[in-house]
Amino acid sequence: MQTLRNITYVLLQLLLTPVFAFIICASFWTPPKVRNELCAWYTRLFVWLAKHLCRINYVVEGWQNVPKTPFIVLSKHSSTWETLMLESVFTPGSFVAKKELLWVPFFGWGFALSSPITIDRKAGAKSMDKMIEQGKERLNKRGFTIVIFPEGTRIPAGTKGRYKTGGARLAIGCNVPVLPIAHNAGYCWPRHPWKKYPGTVTMSVLPPIDPAGRSLNELNELVERVIETEVARLGDPRTSVSA
Repeated sequence: MQTLRNITYVLLQLLLTPVFAFIICASFWTPPKVRNELCAWYTRLFVWLAKHLCRINYVVEGWQNVPKTPFIVLSKHSSTWETLMLESVFTPGSFVAKKELLWVPFFGWGFALSSPITIDRKAGAKSMDKMIEQGKERLNKRGFTIVIFPEGTRIPAGTKGRYKTGGARLAIGCNVPVLPIAHNAGYCWPRHPWKKYPGTVTMSVLPPIDPAGRSLNELNELVERVIETEVARLGDPRTSVSA
């Protein structure tokens, strides 16, 4: 039964993603916040479908920790779920991502209009300077939140990737706090698109970290420590129900 639910979910993604991409692309003339909100409608729909179709429920802890002033989200990355969820709750928001994502048919076209900050990994130090420049524009002029996955790619649940320093560099360069996010979604929604398991994911919003007075490595190591400690505390949320 769960397999049928998962297949239905993927088929709905294949069917509805081009529809939303068309709507978002047709809105190219609207203000960035409007386009970003359209993208959030898409992600909210698929978080909702994951909950009601695939039985991946969720709770959010620590919402009171969200700053009132501009900030940068640094989140654990182990599934597609948190990508959808972070876009849903931190709107308007700009994701920092590799520029190759813009070339993905339908998804990439819509993503391009959501005001992302794209990184050219071949550009070296120049890409960091450009990221900080774009980050200041998104945070201060547009009023966006910036979302970064410091591990860079999805890491299987229960493991840890190397935390890259881009997010810490951006926080220091823009002089805004880091909001660490931990969760255990990777157990319920691993990398394989057809595999999803029932359970209640916990997304934990941890206290913000002020970059002032901290070195790049000190800030990056602190972010890694608090996120990974919380991920270990959350554990495996999967239920034993499979029917």
